[in-house]
Amino acid sequence: MKKGLLALSPIGVFVVMYLVTSIVAGDFYKVPITVAFMAASMYAVMVCGGIPLRKRIDIYSRGAGTGQMMLMIWIFILAGAFAHSAKVMGSIDATVNLALAVLPSQMLLAGLFLAACFISLSIGTSVGTIVALTPIAAGVATQTDTSVALMTAVVVGGSLFGDNLSFISDTTIVATQTQGCKLSDKFRVNSFIVIPAAVIILVVYVFMGQGMRSPANVHDIELLKVLPYLIVLITAIFGMNVMAVLALGILLTGAIGMVQGAYDVFGWMQAMGQGIIGMGELIIITMMAGGLLEIIRHNGGIDYLIERLTRHISTKRGAELSIAALVSLVDLCTANNTVAIITVGGIAKHIGDRYGVDNRKAASILDTFSCMMQGVIPYGAQLLMAAGLAGLNPVAIVPYLYYPLAIGIAALMLILFRYPKRYS
Repeated sequence: MKKGLLALSPIGVFVVMYLVTSIVAGDFYKVPITVAFMAASMYAVMVCGGIPLRKRIDIYSRGAGTGQMMLMIWIFILAGAFAHSAKVMGSIDATVNLALAVLPSQMLLAGLFLAACFISLSIGTSVGTIVALTPIAAGVATQTDTSVALMTAVVVGGSLFGDNLSFISDTTIVATQTQGCKLSDKFRVNSFIVIPAAVIILVVYVFMGQGMRSPANVHDIELLKVLPYLIVLITAIFGMNVMAVLALGILLTGAIGMVQGAYDVFGWMQAMGQGIIGMGELIIITMMAGGLLEIIRHNGGIDYLIERLTRHISTKRGAELSIAALVSLVDLCTANNTVAIITVGGIAKHIGDRYGVDNRKAASILDTFSCMMQGVIPYGAQLLMAAGLAGLNPVAIVPYLYYPLAIGIAALMLILFRYPKRYS
């Protein structure tokens, strides 16, 4: 037990160093999140005893430089280059003006949420949706004098709708494969959880948007400058790889920007460079989080969580709750919902078979709770990306994340009240 708690203790160091200290100071910008991760990482390497220091550093570095981590970093780099070159060229302002002209001011929140839900459902990735919509959301917030954190959270919530429900989402594929059920069956069960939650949150956004007012004088719409975002959205919806989508967007911003005189070729390169530099903190956090979590995994922290949570199961309801708790805690430790499902999928299948849990409901529980947790941890890729693009501290977005909490509550209610009956 002591060894397991020691393995998990770096998370406690991070929480105390960042969250508790920030609460005491009354300012979440007081302690840089990079410093909190650095302190937790140094502590993790220090307590990883029994092996030489160089070996501990190698373990940390292996986690920081996995293929999945590097893919995330490449996406961050391309997203930074696209977002800033589009901003300098005027794409964000043009797109915001279009949104203000088309949508009634009281429907801006609800409309943005619906757009994020539709795009994420179509492309199956929350990160791609966040990349496409966050700059627009931040621009709309500025123009309408609305909280940037609130508008960014609307996009993050909608992006998780598709991440959880889409047929082509990696979390859906992994959840169904580990539990041995069909994608269509899991979709049906999952829809009982997320669609009511999405409708409730949509209604909440409609009411919240009643007090919003668009600027009196909306500037002329420049459709050519909107084209890079439209192409990014359309190509993403049709399933193009997110890195290819961003590369195409970068080329379009360069071509249109130079044609319209927004910048020359060197100005375009300067804009891309500034965007990449702006992602520096995000990249550093991503690498340190990966290294920290690899140390925890190596020391048995994940295995300890799994063992402790499966000791006292005796009923079907208890089995479902243990699966939910397992995937939530592992996502908390890995900051990746796909990895969390892969990690506990086999164990969840074993628990489900032993206590008669329907495979389709087990897959839905795995996917929904992992997406819920991924949507609220400030060091997950979704919030880090959204915060980086909106120029916010990721913790500032957390209080406005209504949809992830709604699907978590809905999924918990389904377990406790044995609904839907035919899958329970």
